[in-house]
Amino acid sequence: MRLETQRLILKEIDESHTEDILRIRSNELINRYVKRNSPKTNYDALEFILSIRKRTQNKEIIFWGISCKGKNNFIGTICLWNFSENRQTAEVGYELLPDYHKKGIMSEALGSVLDYGFNDLNLQEILAFTHQQNENSQRLLLKHHFILEENKTDNKNPENVIFCLKR
Repeated sequence: MRLETQRLILKEIDESHTEDILRIRSNELINRYVKRNSPKTNYDALEFILSIRKRTQNKEIIFWGISCKGKNNFIGTICLWNFSENRQTAEVGYELLPDYHKKGIMSEALGSVLDYGFNDLNLQEILAFTHQQNENSQRLLLKHHFILEENKTDNKNPENVIFCLKR
């Protein structure tokens, strides 16, 4: 699944993107707000890529690497995952290398993924879980008309807040 915006190409990841995935998923600034086991080596990144490919084949996740048009390397990732059983709701997740922050890149990628989710997948609701101190992420979600779900909590990470966008 490939999506294209004015400046970006969103495409599936494969083994050739191992170093990009390592660079993105091991970045300290990105990981400040994310609880996960970050890859330490190319092998770890490759294992992640293979797990994403398997989950993609099983229709559990739709995962894109983000690259600028005319460039091959990924500068971030974005995904739809955690689909409800009836496939009406999904969660969006994203990350972007800090050198590319505040340039409208993630907003452009997110807009494309939201359009795909609502119009191609016919989702009725997209959720986003973000750290309560990640102001950039919260601003991005509000810009795209997500609403803070003040009465919902993330049982897996109490430091997260939950946003929702309905069709």
